[in-house]
Amino acid sequence: MSDALPVPGFCRDCLADAGAAPRCPACGSPRLVRHPKIHTLSVAHVDCDAFYAAVEKRDDPSLADVPVIIGGGVRGVVSTCCYIARISGVRSAMPMYKAKALCPNAVIVKPNMAKYVAVGRQVRALMQELTPLVEPLSIDEAFLDLTGTERLHRLSPARVLARFAARVESEIGISISVGLAANKFLAKTASDLDKPRGYSVLGLEEAPAFLAPRPVTFIWGVGPAFGAKLTRDGFPLIADLQRADEKDLARRYGAEGLRLWKLARGLDARIVTPDREAKSVSAETTFDTDLRDLRPLEQTLYALCEKVCTRLKQADSAGRTVTLKLKTADFRARTRSRALESPTRLAARLYAAAHDLLLKEVDGTPFRLIGVGLSDLSEGSEADPADLVDTSTERLKATETAMDAVRAKFGAAAVTRGILIDRPRRNPTPDSKR
Repeated sequence: MSDALPVPGFCRDCLADAGAAPRCPACGSPRLVRHPKIHTLSVAHVDCDAFYAAVEKRDDPSLADVPVIIGGGVRGVVSTCCYIARISGVRSAMPMYKAKALCPNAVIVKPNMAKYVAVGRQVRALMQELTPLVEPLSIDEAFLDLTGTERLHRLSPARVLARFAARVESEIGISISVGLAANKFLAKTASDLDKPRGYSVLGLEEAPAFLAPRPVTFIWGVGPAFGAKLTRDGFPLIADLQRADEKDLARRYGAEGLRLWKLARGLDARIVTPDREAKSVSAETTFDTDLRDLRPLEQTLYALCEKVCTRLKQADSAGRTVTLKLKTADFRARTRSRALESPTRLAARLYAAAHDLLLKEVDGTPFRLIGVGLSDLSEGSEADPADLVDTSTERLKATETAMDAVRAKFGAAAVTRGILIDRPRRNPTPDSKR
């Protein structure tokens, strides 16, 4: 008979000590969480489960037990989907036609960003009642640092987070998953382990062993293209990075190599930084395969310009300095900037300036990432002033205002710029019409 003490833990439903039994001795719940360091860890990552779909299911009970896909349009993509749809293989960013083929009985709901933003702010407000150290990553996820809050809440950070999860469900009507750890990387890793309604704890001591058998793409920020390069270079698994020499990784991949060496061991010195007033607004994307041709780069750039300007309009802001970001296949960054004569929040003006910068960089070099941003921000009232010489600005403003109105009513995919549509090549046949 062992005299070893049970691993510390508690019930996620009533917060009572877990004891050694498989169910809570106080309320009988099986939702117990245990970890040797559970009451000493204080950095968390909180992620709303299938957020857009969860909000739609909350607001329409008839959707509760059916697969729901948020998206729309023939050429659109899946914004998100519920867990029932994911069983059929539907995933975020998947083309809608493919999602419908995989899950033909799914209910398709057009995104309602205004509603999602409002719910996201409700969740954020509850987070900020726990700690001032809340670092939002997106509308539905954030890092929290609860260090030093025990006296305020009279509970350990671990229990506070469990109580918070229950409060989100009861007051807002959606569920969240929590990752608790010693740093941001491990907290983000932990929050993905037990979705939905998950609560996972990952300590620094077990991190290397936990990470070792995972593919390198498991590391936050390592996409398919970089993962393939690392595999070709002899690093298919995180264990391979753990065995590598730090200087060798730095020589091969620069600053990214140093980041990989540390994260492979679960080391992350970044602190949780509270939300601050934005100094710039930007968007970027990493390609599944490297691109070197102008056309697909142009299309991606325009889509990113629209995303940046949508955010500026929502914040009633504008920006004067345009920045183009490119990252080559060997992870070398190229950043080019130019200042506009006046602040803008028009996608067409941003694209025109960024496109000029892009043309100077497309020389056959393969790129793995492209991004665009506006800085030197100002009030929206200063955006795109009328010009007696160049009257095109007023025309662009009227066009985008009309497009925004259509999208607000019918969804983001309701109207699309021609540059985003690949025209099929014509192969004349006897039946072709001119």
